[in-house]
Amino acid sequence: MLQTLEGHTKSVTAVAFSPDGKQVASTSNDKTVRLWDSATGTSLQTLEGHTGSVWDVVFSPNGKQVASASADKTVRLWDSATGSALQTLEGHTGSVYTVVFSPDGMQVASASYDTTVRLWDSATGSALQTLEGHAGSASAVVFSPDGKQVASASKDKTVRLWDSAAGASLQTLKGHTAWVSAVAFSPDGKQVASASLDTTVRLWDSAAGTSLQTLKGHAAFVRAVAFSPDGKQVASASHDTTVRLWDSATGSALQTLKGHTGSVLAVVFSPDGKQVASASTDTTVRLWDSATGAPLQTLEDHTGSVRDVAFSPDGKQVASASEDTTVGLWGSATGSALQLLKGHTGYVWAVAFSPNGKQVASASTDTTVRLWDSATGASLQTLEGHTNLIRAVVFSPDGKQVASASDDMTVRLWDSATGASLQALEGHTDSVLAVVFSPDGKQVASASTDTTVRLWDSATGASLQTLKGHTQLVWAMAFSPDGKQVASASDDTTVRLWDSATGSALQMLKGHTGYVWAVAFSPDGKQVASTSADMTVRLWDSATGASLQTLEGHTDLVRAVAFSPDGKQVASASADMTVRLWDSATRSALQTFEVDSVIAELSFSKDGLYLETDKGFLRMQSVHTSTSPLEPQSPYNIFVKRRWVTREMENILWLPFDYRVSCSAIRSGILVSGHTSGRVTFIEFRGVGQNFTSKEEEIRTTALPMPENSSQTGTRIKNGTLVRTGCPNFLTDIVAQNPKLLSF
Repeated sequence: MLQTLEGHTKSVTAVAFSPDGKQVASTSNDKTVRLWDSATGTSLQTLEGHTGSVWDVVFSPNGKQVASASADKTVRLWDSATGSALQTLEGHTGSVYTVVFSPDGMQVASASYDTTVRLWDSATGSALQTLEGHAGSASAVVFSPDGKQVASASKDKTVRLWDSAAGASLQTLKGHTAWVSAVAFSPDGKQVASASLDTTVRLWDSAAGTSLQTLKGHAAFVRAVAFSPDGKQVASASHDTTVRLWDSATGSALQTLKGHTGSVLAVVFSPDGKQVASASTDTTVRLWDSATGAPLQTLEDHTGSVRDVAFSPDGKQVASASEDTTVGLWGSATGSALQLLKGHTGYVWAVAFSPNGKQVASASTDTTVRLWDSATGASLQTLEGHTNLIRAVVFSPDGKQVASASDDMTVRLWDSATGASLQALEGHTDSVLAVVFSPDGKQVASASTDTTVRLWDSATGASLQTLKGHTQLVWAMAFSPDGKQVASASDDTTVRLWDSATGSALQMLKGHTGYVWAVAFSPDGKQVASTSADMTVRLWDSATGASLQTLEGHTDLVRAVAFSPDGKQVASASADMTVRLWDSATRSALQTFEVDSVIAELSFSKDGLYLETDKGFLRMQSVHTSTSPLEPQSPYNIFVKRRWVTREMENILWLPFDYRVSCSAIRSGILVSGHTSGRVTFIEFRGVGQNFTSKEEEIRTTALPMPENSSQTGTRIKNGTLVRTGCPNFLTDIVAQNPKLLSF
């Protein structure tokens, strides 16, 4: 799959390409229309306004407008460039099932449960005609190629032809014995095809209204019908699990396309007529050779029924709409059916490296922790025991234990080698938000929405202390370097210092005017730094609790803070997407990094030359030099922005939607990312962290877990350009989207 377009929260009901193929529109039971970039998969607009499920969507012939039909009894017209609402077409008294533009784009036709078809002026939204005559719901509507006629299909077992200018009824096509579900004009407008629950397709003369052919062969009702671009073939999709191809002149059966295992809901020809695409309740889209009926591709990444399918105007892509809430984009030539390699089945909330960098732990809303080999990407262990989402995961200082914190109100300790559950630490009365080991690994501290911090014995799991005093939830904690103190940060706007041996309260640090998000000790333990929603960093004396400095400059919530190894500098990361470097003695700002990413974790390298973040590395300049994001040719220069992996802040690797990062960690050139889809991915930048002078690097990618017998080979990026790859699991998703990447 080229892209999985995620954003809808309920079943996707319809999908359509813009005339130039650059956009995809989708509709959903979540009451929205979404517009997507077909090349990158990015969400462009969410069109909100409907108050019921949206059943159909179509672009105007010039691509400037989008029309949507809804269960709220309206049709809405939108500007496809801005997403702004242009018109709300009101008049129907029942759900509107389908909508279509006239070939010249000047009219819109809609078919409704109220038995009528309505014609509207697309520029003004005014009602032009109400086509009345059906005795049952109008299920489908279509314009003739010249725009002079409208055909409608109805539950009353008929097809009606109308004059689009006058609204007059031209013909009533009778012959079906059950609900007519779909209707289509031939490309020359001389024929009309209709599909019915009576298991037949009928061909009609559009001028005379006479029946030309009755196409029999399906064993269950026919859901959809389409003409080939040259008009010589008709394709029909049925609940009997087949697609059938027919000769439109003689009515003879040409091919029966078998392969689906569920009802076929939609069928369409490619623009050149050489392929047929079908969508089914079996969760697949299938591509077929229209001449021979041979199966070409089975597109299998959806997890729910596929309700609609469309080719791009150039025929190179296929879009699919599924009840799994996603829109799929596929390459029609190869099927581009890359494996969706999911380890977790829910949002990945946190990832962490072991102290030696050989393992990675990931925590998910699926209630599990997973351990991975960071070198090979192999899944080592799945740690099961929590009964609710897991918010935090951390290794002990010696790497032998893993601690996880969950909304099930517990902390769990695990053996990192065997995956065995060692302890379940119970005592909190609400969600546990954070967990940390003491420097010697003998204690575990946990913070909770129950307003307390708890200290535990990591060997026995015994509760040592309950630190009470905060009046609102506690976000974070930190041990002092000697392990004798614990600092806690709370929604109550305070930082509290505690004696880790006795649990007694030592200091309450007041001064912030917003909730306190993070806290850190200086290397000598004499100072505490705290960050807050009030956009400041504060420095405190840990012995007296006195306020030493207030560091001001950020323009949004400050999320992370760290001291340099010598304690002379403080780094802070903010939701304003900057990292700031400060002099801890004078509170002067030394450097500002514009990172275009929200950093959640921050620390200094041991040599104090780099800032190590969950998104990558930032090299600090001399405090006497001007502000700049990165120094060229630095060994630590890989960074994750919202949609890109960058080198020296130059975009080199575009991240498809499925691979956008929800949490990440980086160590020794290996970037580990967790994703909302449940995936955990590794990208290894070989050469990072070494003293090299070339801009040439190797990247190895893994999407976890790896399939059996899969091969991994290097991907070389030279001067920002992909030259070669052998890994099918990640980079193939992005080659077509990144202008610097070459086909392979």
